[in-house]
Amino acid sequence: MTRSRVLIADDHAHILKRVSEMLETQYEVVAAVTNGLDAVDAASVFHPDVVVLDVSMPVLNGLEAAHQLTDGTCPPRVVFLSVHEDPDYIDAARSVGHAYVVKRTMMADLLPAVKRVLAGLTAFPVVAAFAE
Repeated sequence: MTRSRVLIADDHAHILKRVSEMLETQYEVVAAVTNGLDAVDAASVFHPDVVVLDVSMPVLNGLEAAHQLTDGTCPPRVVFLSVHEDPDYIDAARSVGHAYVVKRTMMADLLPAVKRVLAGLTAFPVVAAFAE
């Protein structure tokens, strides 16, 4: 059976390594890069099923990279991985991606999110509305 292909982009080496190790248990990690531009370039070479993108990266941030990735034919599913828990970031990601995982909960949430997007579903955190 062929394993789904995943590309990872994060500008922090320790996060990139940890995410790669986690995803390699169930998926084929075809590339791990450190910025959004390299993610777009690698996706055109490796044609991943899923791209895991950090929202805040140099050269080209994850949101901009996702716009470029989803413009092509047969676009990959996009899972955002971020330290940002602000609803504005989640809403921006929802407009171009398929899932959003907060780094502080990635050990529990990343694999299920990738599985969901591969099944054609989405995975976004519920953002609580706080009364002022």
